[in-house]
Amino acid sequence: MSLRYSALVLGAALALTPASHAQAHAVSGQAILKLTQQYVDTAPKRYIGSPGHAAAEGFIKAHFAPEVAKGNFIDDRFTARTPIGPLMMHNLIVKFPGKRDGIIVLASHYETNYWLKDIHFIGANDGACTTALLIALGQYYREHPPQGYSVWLLFTDGEESINKEWTDSDSLYGSRHIAAKWSGDGTIGHIKAFVLADMIGWRDMNIDKESNSTPWLLDLLSKAGRDTGHSKYLFRESQPIDDDHLPFLQRGVPVLDVIDFEYGTPSNPEAFHHTDQDTMDKLSATSLQVSADLFLDLVKLINQR
Repeated sequence: MSLRYSALVLGAALALTPASHAQAHAVSGQAILKLTQQYVDTAPKRYIGSPGHAAAEGFIKAHFAPEVAKGNFIDDRFTARTPIGPLMMHNLIVKFPGKRDGIIVLASHYETNYWLKDIHFIGANDGACTTALLIALGQYYREHPPQGYSVWLLFTDGEESINKEWTDSDSLYGSRHIAAKWSGDGTIGHIKAFVLADMIGWRDMNIDKESNSTPWLLDLLSKAGRDTGHSKYLFRESQPIDDDHLPFLQRGVPVLDVIDFEYGTPSNPEAFHHTDQDTMDKLSATSLQVSADLFLDLVKLINQR
């Protein structure tokens, strides 16, 4: 993702408990943290075209064997035109059918930066933990099928730029492709909300009030914070961010980017972003618990709207 100030499971258990807040802890933050570790152990470097990239796809697909068997797992393969030539990319889509006409898309990118391929960049916060979050949410919806709108998980490829400098044409490859595809086949008209998870696992997380997001979805995120007792983790910063939600926003879909772009030290808020310091020790089960609680409550609130 790019900030524009001028414009920004292999057995992972789901802990089900009676909720003092709406759906609180229905998905375990500790389980997501363990799943994240498994993911980066399997595919520490996931840049496009690498063995790790293929391993990441295999890891995700392996956690959705029941959906594969039902035909509800889609490998959306496409060739992207990039600064280094054509590259094969894969969006991965998992569908959990609901009982109402409409779709809530929960999304995260799963790859690492091509231009960081020569350093030990594992993207623990930037891509890995939110991939694990979506896998854990999928496990939840497998056991608790949606009673309202269908829930689709979208693991986007090519969110990161190929070159170091982020541009509109060199970024968001997967989301630009799938938004155009769904626009062409009519799917986009059924999407009630597109909710993106990005960089929301680190121990000092505070989710931005991302100003490219749709206002009513920001309001629902604020309500979800109150519902779950997590308001203190929201909206310390407010800024626009270029991220995978923008191709859907441009097509009129209500969007929400759930992100904490500030990932570093007080003196350098982006010190860990896109560096070899984006490591597992920066993450916390508490932040992942907050993120899971918020996502589950957001789905409930979108259905109630």
